[in-house]
Amino acid sequence: MTQRTFDSYEDFWPYYVAMHSRAATRWIHLSGTLSGLAVSAYGLFSGRRRYLLGLPVIGYGAAWPAHFLIEKNNPATFGHPGWSLRGDAQMIRMMLAGRDHELAEIAAKWLAENTENTG
Repeated sequence: MTQRTFDSYEDFWPYYVAMHSRAATRWIHLSGTLSGLAVSAYGLFSGRRRYLLGLPVIGYGAAWPAHFLIEKNNPATFGHPGWSLRGDAQMIRMMLAGRDHELAEIAAKWLAENTENTG
């Protein structure tokens, strides 16, 4: 897919979710982000500053390969870093609230409306 532009976060959100259409990708994101947060929190509270890099290193280190290997797409972060960070937080909140099925529905709807039918 080519790089897309968006006028607002609300327009971007369904695209972001579609780039995470497979549950495995979403769960890898959740695991990487929460692990990175835990390591960063440890660094913050222990005074070990190098551990503050846990969130970006572990979070992106888990998420990006999932895009390449599972989704077969490029991370939305590459073109929309701010909105992607916000989208990741919203996606994780929904997953932790037991709403992963809603994410799957959003992704399927966006893909059906925006993917060219090549078959």
